[in-house]
Amino acid sequence: MNKLYIGNVSAEASEEDFETIFEQWKIPHSGPFLVKTGYAFVDCPDEKAAMKAIDVLSGKVELHGKLLEVEHSVPKRQRSCKLQIRNIPPHMQWEVLDSMLAQYGAVESCEQVNTDTETAVVNVRYAAKDQARLAMEKLNGSMMENYALKVSYIPDETAAAEGPSAGGRRGFNARGPPRSSSPGLGARPKVQSDIPLRMLVPTQFVGAIIGKEGATIRNITKQTHSKIDIHRKENAGAAEKPITIHSTPEGCSNACRTIMEIMQKEALDTKFTEEIPLKILAHNNFVGRLIGKEGRNLKKIEQDTGTKITISPLQDLTLYNPERTITVKGAIEACSRAEEEVMKKIRESYESDMAAMNLQSNLIPGLNLNALGLFPSGAPGMGPSMSSVPPPGAHGGCSSFGGHPESETVHLFIPALAVGAIIGKQGQHIKQLSHFAGASIKIAPAEGMDAKQRMVIIVGPPEAQFKAQCRIFGKLKEENFFGPKEEVKLEAHIKVPSFAAGRVIGKGGKTVNELQNLTCAEVVVPRDQTPDENDQVIVKISGHFFACQLAQRKIQEILAQVRRQQQPKPTSGAQPSLPRRK
Repeated sequence: MNKLYIGNVSAEASEEDFETIFEQWKIPHSGPFLVKTGYAFVDCPDEKAAMKAIDVLSGKVELHGKLLEVEHSVPKRQRSCKLQIRNIPPHMQWEVLDSMLAQYGAVESCEQVNTDTETAVVNVRYAAKDQARLAMEKLNGSMMENYALKVSYIPDETAAAEGPSAGGRRGFNARGPPRSSSPGLGARPKVQSDIPLRMLVPTQFVGAIIGKEGATIRNITKQTHSKIDIHRKENAGAAEKPITIHSTPEGCSNACRTIMEIMQKEALDTKFTEEIPLKILAHNNFVGRLIGKEGRNLKKIEQDTGTKITISPLQDLTLYNPERTITVKGAIEACSRAEEEVMKKIRESYESDMAAMNLQSNLIPGLNLNALGLFPSGAPGMGPSMSSVPPPGAHGGCSSFGGHPESETVHLFIPALAVGAIIGKQGQHIKQLSHFAGASIKIAPAEGMDAKQRMVIIVGPPEAQFKAQCRIFGKLKEENFFGPKEEVKLEAHIKVPSFAAGRVIGKGGKTVNELQNLTCAEVVVPRDQTPDENDQVIVKISGHFFACQLAQRKIQEILAQVRRQQQPKPTSGAQPSLPRRK
């Protein structure tokens, strides 16, 4: 596996050129360079040298104006089931990688290769040749979190001797002990959580944290087994800079404490007299649960750790920055304990949200959940950027639903007691929600003094409906209108033309029953309804968020079909209409 193929070679390239390049990059080779027209071969003494050549040279080093491509040289008969995948994002979770690989076939083994690079490398064996070929075609060059994956065959010594392995069962027995780390972290301790720790530090201390030629930050990274990004270029001219720490919860806390100690020492050395609080950034989705009902959770953390904690107001949030700043004041040791408690709460919230998400996300095909910004940066498939929401217009219309961006009206019923939480102080929350989702959101007046429920009228295309309703469900959970183990279940009403109601019900209730089985939502078209002034009747949907969403989508699909069938057909004898000229 130590023979290399070098592609995209200029016609002017000579053996001496390659000798020079390998010498310059200190890559050993054990034989002469065999230079052909457009490509070359060379042997390396061991796999480590071969891997170094691939990592250092491929797509990075130019020879006579052409970027070299370097990969393992694999004879055709050995191009069977084994692939090497390089340039995997450093903090990508194994679960994400496994599910990505499983799309193309049965993975028999997947082992990490130790390299000196920041990104990860794995060797994968598929059960059959065509599966490996498909994975190669689909994954090579594909982007993951701003990293372009590089996939090549590696020699499969068993290929010539035997056919594809029997069974094709998706077992991972060949890979040794189960892993819970992310591939990029190699033999470092396992990473349990997808949530990184994000801090804000005063800009004047960034230099001290990095240290001379990066020595200090390298040292912290090594000692705490973490990956640390200092976003120096973000918020040019700002008084504070964000730092993202990827590691185990323990590793994050250790790195955080070390950074606080460095800042305190630097403050003493530079006679900086102001207090330097610990500032943690957290996605707004989790802050309500961190605070807890009537602020109980936060008060408990303050009492247990002897710190003073404040959280930036909702008004500071923008579409580009969905994070709140949690400011912790106290001694370093106290702040460090508070960080552990705060992040524990945030990770719990994240994990329960992801569990619900994973159960249901496959129900809405093609829905790009990342683009909706419902989950924080650091979630699978997302880089650790400040913003988890693309700029407006980045996902035009409702492209992620694959439908027409026609406006829909949904009436969502919430507990009457929750109205204040949804509206927010001086209407701030509902305004922001409306702006975030791109929907009109209004709360209808109460029907009588002792009404237990209130109606929220949401008007907007499907993606706006998804975003608005998701935030409303989330808010009710945050504000503890439902118990910690209890699923938030709400009722939504959609009005449909009375002539289409029968199509939603189906013959003998067949469609509505299938709808309920598929979506896990309760769908009811009440009998004996008198159509309203627009000749519409109500369909009632109740269930948890994803069930509710899927039922709404399916009903809208039925209505779209009905509308298409209602369109007048061209009359017989009429000429078929020609396409208009542009």
